[in-house]
Amino acid sequence: MRKLAAVRSELKTWTDLSSNVASTVELFALAVEEGDESLGEQLATDLAKFSKSVESLEFELQLSGEYDSRSAILYVKQGAGGVDAQDWAEILVRMYTRWAERRGFHAEVLDQTPGDEAGIKSATIKIDGKYAYGYLRSERGVHRLVRLSPFDADHRRHTSFALVEVLPEADETEQVKINPDDLRVDVFRASGNGGQNVQKNSTAIRVTHLPTNIVVAVQNERSQAQNREVAMRILLSRLVDLDMQQKAEERAALKGEHVSAEFGRQVRSYVQHPYQMVKDHRTDFQTGDAQAVLDGDLDDILKSYLSSQVESASASSEVGAN
Repeated sequence: MRKLAAVRSELKTWTDLSSNVASTVELFALAVEEGDESLGEQLATDLAKFSKSVESLEFELQLSGEYDSRSAILYVKQGAGGVDAQDWAEILVRMYTRWAERRGFHAEVLDQTPGDEAGIKSATIKIDGKYAYGYLRSERGVHRLVRLSPFDADHRRHTSFALVEVLPEADETEQVKINPDDLRVDVFRASGNGGQNVQKNSTAIRVTHLPTNIVVAVQNERSQAQNREVAMRILLSRLVDLDMQQKAEERAALKGEHVSAEFGRQVRSYVQHPYQMVKDHRTDFQTGDAQAVLDGDLDDILKSYLSSQVESASASSEVGAN
């Protein structure tokens, strides 16, 4: 039923757009015939807006992966760089949250561990919206920041790193199942904010999936049951992502392709000193407005990567056919 509702929604979007364009074209022809320049200018603006909508919809047709239409779970973790890296991890969470707001998506912090002096050590955020995972899967990897450190008394230039993992939200229909016998569940007292109930009682949950050694810890919610529910959702998403990676490696092995370790690669650099630039190292896409990107203006970067993936897949298919 969810798939049917999604298809109906997509069909309605295209049919409504087609109807609006047809009506605008007819009115435009009438405006030209009657010499109504003011109406013609307004309709020309409307057609430009429709063209932009069509471009966006055509791009979304490229997001045809099994999980692309789902919501996304992002895990952001500090890397090398001390306090600057913790601050950088928090800046990235803010960037993705603002990107979600720009697109009308909903962003929710599922879990967060505060930093020692500033920023955060790690955070897990869920972004609800159509094609959220399809867009954000390009963010997986190491992100690098170069800036004058606000935490350095001498205001020297520092380089900080943060790791971003992106998971598709899992649901109860997944082929990947969790055997309760494969889990070790530990409870402990949460640290940081949360009120007396969180601080005095053992509400935090740590779930370890023994066969894969995947560990998920959640402490944001007020009750142990709520934290357990969130932890199980994240664990299932991690297992789905692991299954996707294993299948990709198997396909690559059959084709004789080399698969590099995604998490070990630096995917993007954000430079704020001595110049302003954001560069994606996989596509060579770059922009001089680093602050706009950090404020959530990510669409051009995301689309450049996803388009390059489509082109790469098409080239591989042609080579295989030959």
